[in-house]
Amino acid sequence: MKFRRFGNLDWQGSALGFGCMRFPVIDGNTSQIDEKPAAEMLLHAIDEGVNYLDTAYPYHGGTSESFVGKILGGGYREKVKLATKLPSWKIEKSADFDFYLNEQLDRLRTDQIDFYLLHALNEKLWETIDEFGVLDWVEKAKADGRIKNIGFSFHDEYPIFKMIVDAYQEWDFCLIQHNFMDVDFQAGKKGLQYAAARGMGVVIMEPLRGGRLINPPQLVQDIWDQAEVNRSAAEWSLQWLWNQPEVSLVLSGMSTMQQVQENIASASRSGIGSLTGAELDLVAMAKKTYEGYQLIPCTNCGYCIPCPEGIDIPRILKIYNDGIMYDKMESAKTDYQLWVPAANKADLCVICRECEEKCPQEIPISDWMDRIHQEFTGS
Repeated sequence: MKFRRFGNLDWQGSALGFGCMRFPVIDGNTSQIDEKPAAEMLLHAIDEGVNYLDTAYPYHGGTSESFVGKILGGGYREKVKLATKLPSWKIEKSADFDFYLNEQLDRLRTDQIDFYLLHALNEKLWETIDEFGVLDWVEKAKADGRIKNIGFSFHDEYPIFKMIVDAYQEWDFCLIQHNFMDVDFQAGKKGLQYAAARGMGVVIMEPLRGGRLINPPQLVQDIWDQAEVNRSAAEWSLQWLWNQPEVSLVLSGMSTMQQVQENIASASRSGIGSLTGAELDLVAMAKKTYEGYQLIPCTNCGYCIPCPEGIDIPRILKIYNDGIMYDKMESAKTDYQLWVPAANKADLCVICRECEEKCPQEIPISDWMDRIHQEFTGS
């Protein structure tokens, strides 16, 4: 296993972190972890040097934390750093901070969370928990020893990311979505570099875009096949991340022992600046080729917003294009239903066509809003 600097902390994290949200399950029930193979996977990873485990309050229907806590007996707790997350969306009053943290400590069978995150922050959630005094509470929880290091995970645009980073001088780390297809998405490359420059550790989630980058279309596979070094599509994605000095570690949610073994082997071959210029050119070619599969020629320029009705036009077009691009339309439907609030959905379109007058690509946005909503919801 390779180990990497983790921000300004006097600790090095394994290049690969274990994301505890995709354990094998019984009969397709995500709340029923298949404990025997899951335990074997987790302990094997730790034995091979993985020293960062990431879980959260809602993972596996709320059972992930308890499972991880049970498995880390017999001296394994001392071999790893535990990361879990405050369910920010559940906070309704200041007392809820302690309620959930104490419950998580019990679930994990520990008296301290090594890396505690404010989960899934966006502008609205941050405003809510900030109003309830989350940063004052963090200071108290760190002082009494229940939290060692504090950070946040993020799902919004870069200006909001920067605002949250700037709101507190003592952030130790953050968790952001990043991969070679998402350099300008959410926090993006700018967020990665900004946080790292502030001395924060930066943990990466969705390195394979939820598995979308594992089985590429033939034109993308043809690009990978041009390389002198033979790598799977998954390893190309991972190595691209590990190549960057600002990346502290990369999380992978693994469901089989084979995935664990392959990712550990890949991590052992990783290193900052290990990809050649020619290899980085191949990654750029793969990205451009993926983008060629987009059905709607949206460049995410943002000229179409704000929409008078509040529709999040760029996000909706991106979700739809991703469904086409990665042949994952069912996942796109889920993303639309879960992550686009009702106040921003496509069915609010009144066909005023104000957005179309501003669109440099001359996209018939109003027509697409109706079609996309019908495809994603059936109504």
